[in-house]
Amino acid sequence: MTKPERSWVLYDVGNSAYVLLASTLIPIYFSAIADPNSSAVVAWGYASTVASLVLALLMPFLGSLADLKGNKKKFLAGTIGTGAVTLAVMGIPSDAMVFLVIYVVSSVMLNASLVFYDAFLVDAASSEERYDEVSSQGYAWGYIGSCVPFIICLVLVLFGENFGIGQLDGIRISFVITAVWWLAFSVPIWRDVHQTHYKPREEHLFKNTIAGLVGTCKKIFHDRRLMMFMLAFFFYIDGVNTIISVSTSYGTTLGLDTVGMILALLVTQVVAMPFSILFGKLAGKVGSINLLCGAVGIYFVITVVGFFMGFNIEQSPGSESALALSQGLFWCMAFLVGTVQGGIQALSRSYFGKLVPADRSNEYFGFFDIFGKFAAVIGPLLVGLFTQFTGRD
Repeated sequence: MTKPERSWVLYDVGNSAYVLLASTLIPIYFSAIADPNSSAVVAWGYASTVASLVLALLMPFLGSLADLKGNKKKFLAGTIGTGAVTLAVMGIPSDAMVFLVIYVVSSVMLNASLVFYDAFLVDAASSEERYDEVSSQGYAWGYIGSCVPFIICLVLVLFGENFGIGQLDGIRISFVITAVWWLAFSVPIWRDVHQTHYKPREEHLFKNTIAGLVGTCKKIFHDRRLMMFMLAFFFYIDGVNTIISVSTSYGTTLGLDTVGMILALLVTQVVAMPFSILFGKLAGKVGSINLLCGAVGIYFVITVVGFFMGFNIEQSPGSESALALSQGLFWCMAFLVGTVQGGIQALSRSYFGKLVPADRSNEYFGFFDIFGKFAAVIGPLLVGLFTQFTGRD
């Protein structure tokens, strides 16, 4: 890889640590400081919804502004700086609602930075033919790199009492460690990747930005190839996000060992690295669309394994052998997810980058993010509805 490509990839190492923390320790911390008489799950759900909604509404507009000459790096630096600072101070307030506000701001900044980062792919890669491999390398190193600070944080949380550090203090320190890690791996992209594709600056900025967004919506709607891909992405990425978001809660409901599930999820991170790189290498030979279809097929297998995992326990409630088998099936699911999770996300990003004009990449990736964020709602909703109405997990 070229120096700009390597520097672009390294940002994935930084931000992925926060993504992993947000799916594990941050919800645990919030539940610990929340009022036991209130529903922490409901408050957390509302906060996540607000964060997604704010991001979905803002990003096309901010993305359009970031496409102007000299703006992309400023927007990226602004969101990273604000997000890292709010992450570092997240452990200061003792009030759960104040914590949630800070978390929402930090989460919005993280995800906004990812939109600008994704759009920088067209500037960092030396050619369009390199998009697939560079995008895959980003996810690959992001998965393995995020494990380093997370393991340090996990040791602090689980074994910190041996050094006089309580569990909640260990999580608070984890916020600072992850923020520093995120900032440190943001330096290379700031230093080495430059905006080579951009829109010229013009007068009547606000009016022209709105007009540009309307025009982009029309172009997406009339470009059948782009529109069909975005619709397909909306549905299949919903399945990917649902499996990520409900896997641990599903396993907990079935009575699986919590430590075993966390270790299985770490295995997912490790397995995802070589397979993400493999997807990038194969894309030029097999074709991105063929690989994406294959990954969707494997996700279908994963859902079948998940069904039998629950069915097995339902048929033999209280059976240790049934529980052990389901625990093994959970590890199989974790391994299978690792083989395709990075690949399907990386190729979706790079293939979309090939379909959009390079000088408006931020604007288009803003719409891409809308599809991804709203897609994250349907799957968990269906899981909740089916569980409620059938009375079965």
